[in-house]
Amino acid sequence: MKKFKILNIVIVIAFVVTLFTGCGVKNTTKTKKPITLNIIDISGSMQLVGDAIDQFKAANPGLIGDVVVKKSTALEAPSLLKAQLLAEDMQTDLIFTGIDGLASCIDRDVIEQLMPKYNNNFPNLESNYQSGAKAAYDLVKGYGIPYVYSPSGPMFTYNPDAVSNVPKTPEELIAYAKANPGKFTYARPASSGPGRNFLQGLPYILGDSNPKDPKTWDKTWAFLSELNNYIDYYPSKTGTTFAELKNGKRSIVSSQLGWDMNQRITDGIPKSYQGFMLNNTTLVGDTQYMVLPKGLSDEQKEVTLKLMQWLMTPKMQAITYDSGYFYPGPSIKDVPLSMAPQASQDKIKPAIRESYEDSIKTLPSTTQLDTTNFNEALAMWDKLFGTKVKR
Repeated sequence: MKKFKILNIVIVIAFVVTLFTGCGVKNTTKTKKPITLNIIDISGSMQLVGDAIDQFKAANPGLIGDVVVKKSTALEAPSLLKAQLLAEDMQTDLIFTGIDGLASCIDRDVIEQLMPKYNNNFPNLESNYQSGAKAAYDLVKGYGIPYVYSPSGPMFTYNPDAVSNVPKTPEELIAYAKANPGKFTYARPASSGPGRNFLQGLPYILGDSNPKDPKTWDKTWAFLSELNNYIDYYPSKTGTTFAELKNGKRSIVSSQLGWDMNQRITDGIPKSYQGFMLNNTTLVGDTQYMVLPKGLSDEQKEVTLKLMQWLMTPKMQAITYDSGYFYPGPSIKDVPLSMAPQASQDKIKPAIRESYEDSIKTLPSTTQLDTTNFNEALAMWDKLFGTKVKR
């Protein structure tokens, strides 16, 4: 009887094994489910790529089920990623960031060095970049892929009804600020693109010995210290400076091509407001990068890399013209405004100013600081002027 029971057990076990290993071969392969794509947006990038991501999701229903976007800052995001890494539970698939967040993430060792590891995922990437974007790519040594680029600034946006003599030199800007205390300001560089452009552009305008090393910026730090006497406070966000320009609290604010255009298009400021650049300006390009966090599963990584490839195609690059927020926008060559959605063309064409286009074509240009010197410059600025930042 015991032998019979044992035989029955053996038969049952054999049947179960056969069911799952023989007749049920398909069950041995896990069916991949669409992932929830979790994005950290440090740079306000979703307004540039949101539609392109939606199109990717629609074209690949088996890859992405939902998209969750978390807005963050260059200071907060690295700590969040570090916590997920330490918990061995990476819940972030993709990061959109400027050089500020990228530098912080490299410093905290929370992102992958994409290149040359994933070269095969992005064929001809370097040869497809326009020159400014290629320089921005080289700058970060493979840790980020530039997907939008702008020659940027520094430049200044002003109310022509309130400013009769437009400054053309640093000395004239100081004289204006002294004669009109509180009427000029710029946002804290650590949290503002135009603020960073202003800070990094001054060494070229003023003639510091090494514009790429903030420790040598004797003229720049002296200039900013003098200007500080006539600035009541530094807003923590660029948007605040433009809101104050519109309501009359300011007459001149630090700006850049994209902000100047976008604010006029979206009625953030009147369309009649104008812009200027100081003599001897070198355009400091601004770039937004796609960044891959460490700790992703193979499945997360596979889907995210496919999305990143998608965003670098000409059709998707043309979407980045948007409403001029990062004007022009595309990081790759041969993506003219005529390829952009008609709605973008209708907004941007009336807002284009020939003087800005001429500046893009004729002025020298450069990259932002490398990640180490970038962090150094921001820290030095905060030490000197951070107590006057208004959040």
